[in-house]
Order: sequence, then structure tokens, then C-alpha cells
Amino acid sequence: MGWVTLAVEALRAGKSAQVRPRGHSMKPRIHDGDLVTIVPCDPALIEKNDVVLVRLHGNWLLHLVTATDANRVQIGNNHGKINGWAGRASIVGRVTEVRRG
Repeated sequence: MGWVTLAVEALRAGKSAQVRPRGHSMKPRIHDGDLVTIVPCDPALIEKNDVVLVRLHGNWLLHLVTATDANRVQIGNNHGKINGWAGRASIVGRVTEVRRG
């Protein structure tokens, strides 16, 4: 069971989660192995530049909200790549803190 599964379970239960995601797509906002705190959120309140845990095209992403409209958010990484649009209901949490290493 990976960090995503544990985080999603906690967030859906109304609890925060701390994870250490791997990868470089969110540098310098989130570095590989940083300790990231994710909290449950109201998807209707998510705004551009929030970092969220979202299900998009069958995959879980801890990525940046690059645009919004009433019912959806556009998801991308921190290097300009756009992954696509997700319904707001696909968001399970919002990043509130990042601690290096």
C-alpha cells in the first residue's frame, strides 16, 4: 500500500495526512522526499495556485491547480505541463505545508 492510498483513506475520513512524495514535477515547490501535509478541503473553495491531491484520468496526482471554473479545475505540474481538467469532486485534499527533506 503506497502513500497515496493511505493519504486518500485518511482524507476521506476527515483527517490530515503527511506524505513524502517522490518525483521532480513539482520542484521547487515540492522536492523529491519533502514532508507534505495534506488536509481535507471543500473542493468548491479550491483556487488557482493551490496544490491538491486529485484523481485525474484514473491516476492520483499531487499537482498544481492552474485554472478553475465553477465545476472543474485544471491540473498541471510546476513546470508548465498541463495534465487536464478534473471535476472538483475529484479533489480529496489540499497541501498546507511542505517541509524540506
